[in-house]
Amino acid sequence: MRIFLFELITNRVFLAAVFSWAAAQGSKILFESIRYGFSKERLTGGGGMPSSHTATVTGLTVSAAAVYGPGGFEFPMALFFAIVVVYDAMNVRYETGRQAKVLNEQRRQRIEAGEDPLYDRPFVEKIGHTLPEVVVGAAIGIVIGLIVGLV
Repeated sequence: MRIFLFELITNRVFLAAVFSWAAAQGSKILFESIRYGFSKERLTGGGGMPSSHTATVTGLTVSAAAVYGPGGFEFPMALFFAIVVVYDAMNVRYETGRQAKVLNEQRRQRIEAGEDPLYDRPFVEKIGHTLPEVVVGAAIGIVIGLIVGLV
């Protein structure tokens, strides 16, 4: 078990993904705390600037390319994983957030009209990402992936 943990925490590809996620999530918490005030939901929640999902998979992909090169299975596997995650963040999860806004507005209107809401609590609206949020997340992942992967 100790060997497994040692190999994991010294694995540059793993570390690049972790550091990319931490940098993006940390900057998201800082940025949104300055703009809107601190919210504990931002510690683990999705959505917002920058995309920590994109930063993580970009850091993983870039470091896999730097460490193993494009010829092995590591880089293509990380690349296609990243494409799926980023597509999901910008499309599926983003649309889910838009739908949550509409449903929350309907819920609010029902409550104001004195009617019972159809659901007991509001839906989470910050789920997906816009293109600028993804671009900044990718930039974080690229920089950290290169630094960790090439050092």
